[in-house]
Amino acid sequence: MVGPFLQAWKHRHPSVSGHQGRYELREIVNAIFYQNRTGCQWAYLPHDLPPKSATYYYFALWRDDGTDQVIHDLLRCQARERAGRREDPTAVVLDTQSIRAANHVPAATTGKDAAKKVPGRKRGLAVDALGLIIAVVVTAASVTDNAIGVRLLDNVVAHTPSVTKAWVDAGFKDDVQIHGAVNGIDVEQVKRTDTAAGFVPIARRWVVEQTNGTLMLHRRLVREYESRPASAVSRTWWASTANLVRRLTGTATPSWRDPGRQR
Repeated sequence: MVGPFLQAWKHRHPSVSGHQGRYELREIVNAIFYQNRTGCQWAYLPHDLPPKSATYYYFALWRDDGTDQVIHDLLRCQARERAGRREDPTAVVLDTQSIRAANHVPAATTGKDAAKKVPGRKRGLAVDALGLIIAVVVTAASVTDNAIGVRLLDNVVAHTPSVTKAWVDAGFKDDVQIHGAVNGIDVEQVKRTDTAAGFVPIARRWVVEQTNGTLMLHRRLVREYESRPASAVSRTWWASTANLVRRLTGTATPSWRDPGRQR
């Protein structure tokens, strides 16, 4: 699914010395997928995968030039077409999630979510009606949902200008609605109801909650380990790319939370 694009990318970025590289790009992607899924440290990558030096080189390179998002968006378009929808969505759902940071994450890029009492970072997502990610923003947890919502809308407008509707929860205030109106996006709040007993999925918003749940199956995203927020964004793109590859190929990966598959 990803190979042809990466081969084309490699032809556009030849080595100055003419060296073709010791490791196949497919194996580099496998190493990124493996680390995302298992949460292992760089030094603990299995010996049958490329070492940290090669894997991190491409991870950082694709993070900085936007290749990780381009690969994801190409697969997302295929997944939408297979589901009988147009390539680009017309509506998105916004949400944020606070993630605790590891002790080595710089204090300058972290904060504390005053409402949830979570120290770390906050991940903002914009997803389509299928739960496929359209935009990702990672900030300090102290940043308000309003500020994250504005940044998400800016990213949506820049990469998916077909969007004209957005649903949000009560944490996104007037600033997001005004910013959306300025950019031609109708932002509507979908509030939780307290009249129904027990757990009740919230209309429109449940898809982004489901996406957050599938991302949590990737251990590298359960806690904030990345020194740079840009790396955390790239991790999210790769986790979603792995989910899209499985969706398109009809394969499945055993969940690390499934005790029946442990050996």
